[in-house]
Amino acid sequence: MKVLLVYPYFIDQRINEEDVSAIPMGLYYVGAMLRANGYAVDILNAYNLKGTPHRIYRVLGDKRPDIVGFSILHANRWGGIDIARMVKKVNPGATVIFGGVGATFLWDHFLTHFPEIDYVVRGEAEHSFLELVRWLEKAPSQPPPHIHGLAFRQADKPVKTDDREPIADLDSLPMPADYFTFQHVSLTRGCPSACTFCGSPAFWKRRVRFHSPDYFVTQLERLREKGVTFFFVSDDTFTLKRNLVIDVCRRIIDRGLDIVWVAISRVDRVDEAMLGWMRRAGCAQISYGVESGSQVIRDRFQKRISDKDIHRAFDLTTRAGIMARAYFIYGAPGESDQTIADSLAMLRRIRPLAAIFYILDLFPGTQLYEDYKRRTGVTDDIWLDRIEDILYFETDETLSQQAILDFGRQLREVYFALLPEFTQQIDLMDDPAFDALHADFLSRLGMTFSHGEYAMNPLVKDNLTIAVGLFERSLTYHPDHRAFWGLGLVYQHQHRFEESIDILNQGISHYQDSVDLHIALANSLIHRHRYKEAYQCLERFAHHPQVIDQLIRCCRFIGDRKKEHYWIGQLNHGQSNQQASPVA
Repeated sequence: MKVLLVYPYFIDQRINEEDVSAIPMGLYYVGAMLRANGYAVDILNAYNLKGTPHRIYRVLGDKRPDIVGFSILHANRWGGIDIARMVKKVNPGATVIFGGVGATFLWDHFLTHFPEIDYVVRGEAEHSFLELVRWLEKAPSQPPPHIHGLAFRQADKPVKTDDREPIADLDSLPMPADYFTFQHVSLTRGCPSACTFCGSPAFWKRRVRFHSPDYFVTQLERLREKGVTFFFVSDDTFTLKRNLVIDVCRRIIDRGLDIVWVAISRVDRVDEAMLGWMRRAGCAQISYGVESGSQVIRDRFQKRISDKDIHRAFDLTTRAGIMARAYFIYGAPGESDQTIADSLAMLRRIRPLAAIFYILDLFPGTQLYEDYKRRTGVTDDIWLDRIEDILYFETDETLSQQAILDFGRQLREVYFALLPEFTQQIDLMDDPAFDALHADFLSRLGMTFSHGEYAMNPLVKDNLTIAVGLFERSLTYHPDHRAFWGLGLVYQHQHRFEESIDILNQGISHYQDSVDLHIALANSLIHRHRYKEAYQCLERFAHHPQVIDQLIRCCRFIGDRKKEHYWIGQLNHGQSNQQASPVA
């Protein structure tokens, strides 16, 4: 049997797409379990396929899957329903299976109202999905009541089987990296916390299980061998077990993986030594759920952290040379001008170098959603509307839409106005062993102001001045490649070509084989009409397509038609080969 696993599109466009555009890890684990047991499996990321049904129909027509499984987070449920209907049009006999956190909490709703959905896998899916596929392979006429963790229709009514026990030994699962290439990884499953806005407590029953350090690092190693160098560690709280985290970091270092990764943690679950190991092992950013500067609001969220915990974690994280990113939620029960002022005061105190501000949403499976149903008498049928979510303020007559918009505007405007000051106040630990890491941290941050997120944000003022300061400070720690390159590019943008030439030459003295530094230097030389020097700078890197473009430009200005025609021929030959090469 052929299986297609799908991550559906969302209705609304996301501001921070990196957090939701990637295929969830669970889909790769299900795919690995099926492939390890001999089934043909493909995975489709349909996140960017909204509005292009012809592309989805083409995949379904090409693959002709017998079974299509969907990863439903809730906000993408309508994308899943849309694609499920396409599946049934292409092949009415295909079996459609919904799974994931959204399907787990709305299994009755889906099976009651959407006939195109045949089964729902509740909770962890690896074993339930495999057992269901084996059952369907035998083409039985009745649903399988003996398979735990399922829901289906019986006598036209939704029913569910017994809950499946959580997988005790996560290392017993086939390793997804043996079959797929991806960037999101996890060391743990579950979260011990009970935050009222989160579905994790109900989904995982506040239990946490752990992969062994060897399994986790081996998976990183296999992905690194496939060319993946940047990872999102997607655990709810990566740092729950201090010694386990340190063991993981030691193994990453011992195996020389040379990777960069970001993680999520709680402010009360980090310490100085752990953060030091994480930084040495390649951690570049940790996201912390601050949620609010108001202790009253945090208590209503059951976010059991104190101001002291928050201050300490952000100070220690930044000192280690790790970007501390803060998550804030606004529009909560009891939100007011005073609680927003508390959040602004918290921002000023902790000085996060990245922050994301969310309006409080109500999702099935959360305590706040259950409270909403009790308050209003609504049922899950509210999700028959083509909406992604319900904003809490819409259910609270003490909060107006205008007030919420003002709160969000105030948080963002004040934060981004303060960001330049935060970059000047960065306090890094004084340890020569971290000098190269500090240089990397500062230059990476500098790039966000010169070429990244902050460069494109109109609320961030004087972004290039900030970038120059960060690049220059980076070089006081170590001759960092990115700092040389970034400074050279910023100086070019500012038409400071002689300074650009000088700093790029300094960089090349340390990184003689850097294509990026040589291309940037050639650009500055060309702007100073030093075409022969630019040509000499680039000639040894002629295998690079962008370099050939520059070589042609230099020859044109020098007046060497013979070389110009030669490089044009090389460029055309390279393009022809590229067009003829098969798609991976």
